[in-house]
Amino acid sequence: MTRGPIEHIRNFAIVAHIDHGKSTLADRFLEITGLVTKRGAKADLVLDDLDLERERGITIKARAVRMPYEKDGKQYVLNLIDTPGHVDFTYEVSRSLTACEGAILLVDSTQGVEAQTVANAYLAVEADLEIVPALNKLDMQGARPDQVKEEIEAILGIDPETVLSVSAKTGDGARALLDRVITNVPAPVGDPDAPLRALLFDAVYDTYRGVVIYLRLIDGVLKRGDAILLIGADTNYEVTEIGVLAPNRIKVDKLTAGESGYVVASIKSLAEIAIGDTISHYPQPAGVEALPGFRQPQPMVYCGLYPTYPKDFEALRKALQTLVLNDASITFHPETSEALGFGFRCGFLGLLHMEIVQERLERDSDVDLVQTAPNVTYEIVKSDGSVIRVEKPSDVPDPNLIVEFREPIAHCSMIVPHESVGAIMQMATEKRGVYCETQYLSPTRVMLVYDVPLQEIVFDFYDKLKSATRGYGTLDYDIKGYETAHLVRLRILVNGIEVDALSMICHRDTAERRGRRVLASLRKSIPRHLFKVPLQAAIGGKIIARETISAMRKDVTAKCYGGDISRKRKLLEKQKAGKKRMKQVGNVEIPQEAFLSVLGSGDDEGKKKGR
Repeated sequence: MTRGPIEHIRNFAIVAHIDHGKSTLADRFLEITGLVTKRGAKADLVLDDLDLERERGITIKARAVRMPYEKDGKQYVLNLIDTPGHVDFTYEVSRSLTACEGAILLVDSTQGVEAQTVANAYLAVEADLEIVPALNKLDMQGARPDQVKEEIEAILGIDPETVLSVSAKTGDGARALLDRVITNVPAPVGDPDAPLRALLFDAVYDTYRGVVIYLRLIDGVLKRGDAILLIGADTNYEVTEIGVLAPNRIKVDKLTAGESGYVVASIKSLAEIAIGDTISHYPQPAGVEALPGFRQPQPMVYCGLYPTYPKDFEALRKALQTLVLNDASITFHPETSEALGFGFRCGFLGLLHMEIVQERLERDSDVDLVQTAPNVTYEIVKSDGSVIRVEKPSDVPDPNLIVEFREPIAHCSMIVPHESVGAIMQMATEKRGVYCETQYLSPTRVMLVYDVPLQEIVFDFYDKLKSATRGYGTLDYDIKGYETAHLVRLRILVNGIEVDALSMICHRDTAERRGRRVLASLRKSIPRHLFKVPLQAAIGGKIIARETISAMRKDVTAKCYGGDISRKRKLLEKQKAGKKRMKQVGNVEIPQEAFLSVLGSGDDEGKKKGR
């Protein structure tokens, strides 16, 4: 890996909607620059090396790679970052873009401009990057390049004449796209003689070396043996190894301003670092301040994870600790449920993040998990004026102590076919959405913007969107803040005893309907006992819905052949008294299948696992 002048360095990322071909295009770039040999179109992607990434065809983690490239007799160094496309990983994308001067905006010519295409394009504009637009999948039969170029012009204001046409699958147009990057994307501006300032844009955990930091040098020089300071975390370490990714790790003597690479510094845990932090020499040089925009990623969705079998609790703990080493955005702490036993309360960036983590846990630890219904974080103003954050229903205080109940609001952009506009507007209204605006992107595609409570999105909003648009609708959202709402804690009681795992926070207007759905599902799943079992849904002390599981009964009058009716009544009363005594001392056993039927149900209000 030769190091040329800073004028010959290009730092850029590829941004796009999910499944628009980012990682496939990155593979073609690796082949063109000679880092990997030419491979078949169906070969596994080099940068998407997780099993889940390859199975689902999505990018979960951003990946950086350094590529040598020759143009007009000059040797260039191209630093590429392949970013995720899903809304859950928006913060990771924004931090990656901060390490670049340009971005390839990739659009699928068969699907057109999607919601996250717009969101990622705006991120690139906010980061003041040079955008290089490109149309992908030109080799497919359903490609409609002319219409999609019109959408790009209408939505993003990009001149259609500047949009390049490529096929990431075949490699057609990929070399021309790299040439355009060199021509349009400016070289980094940095001073090698200034004090060290570097952006930490990603990190992974290595079993033998600890945390490996991926960084981009803004100013200065970094060498092996230097003492470095993570300004945001206020921790310092000694650099034991430094190198570049090509795509595997290659050791180098030093990194200078404008370059990207990796650093090993005997960091034992990912919890000690944070994406977006600023790195400088230790002690901190005078005048060096943290780069703007740094913040800790905040979990937005919470749920309980419990092992199906109690003996697997320690295995689940170890699996979570191992996973957190590679994904510091996960939070977890132990909790106990009377119904489900010992487990963990986990926080995630979003629904897809939650689903991926659960799958990885089950694969890595071979533990069967029960997942409670996902919840978002609420704010409650108590009568004493204090404000508390609530992550689960059992934390909600007594209703008499609550002055104000606030919920997070998501600013949603939905791009849908024009014939689905009516159905989507009705759906958004039913989900307590507030209309913001409508934009006609083309004669056949419309962008609807609504403010929708995040709790409604967590349940089944995305699935209904896909259903109403026959799979063509796309959703992107960001959290705009908390707003006051008429929320209540819905309690589920079985035989008069509250089942904490089935409690939920919901809007007062939908509480009765949700309660009836849960009780109907439980009634089908809980086996009959020798006594009558009442199932109740309550808000505070008020019962709003009830179902009853009838008792198993024996015909005690079967042997009364003839005789007075009073004899039969006496036997029935005796049976009734026995069942009353049994109810007082008997316990209702709720099988695991009952929890699964409620927590993983496929009805309108049930938790949706798939995205």
